Amino acid sequence: MKKSSSSFARADRVAEQVRRDLAALIQTEVKDPRVKLVSLTAVELTPDYAHAKVFFTTLDSDHLAAVQQGLDRASGFLRRALGKGLHIHTLPQLHFIHDTSVERGTSLSQLIDQANALSDQTPDD
Repeated sequence: MKKSSSSFARADRVAEQVRRDLAALIQTEVKDPRVKLVSLTAVELTPDYAHAKVFFTTLDSDHLAAVQQGLDRASGFLRRALGKGLHIHTLPQLHFIHDTSVERGTSLSQLIDQANALSDQTPDD
């Protein structure tokens, strides 16, 4: 059976709501100082909503393992708190994954800037 586009749209809306709610909970309710500099970039839900991959970035990249550990430790609390505000048939297990796209984008931007600076320095023919 082929899924309709409306079911994909609903899954996207639910995933975005999960991201917004989790971001608010992390900032206001989680007391662990390891997770204070965390931004959630995306959430991917399985079709049955049983699992959610929560992608995050942090300004504290020097202590990434500690940030990951803090998020993993808070996942049960976050799941319960999420259930109070989100009314879906299954509350997803939260799996936090570091999103490296921001760092990759920054490094690519620096490489482009370096290439542009080198091309500005070379004499024209």
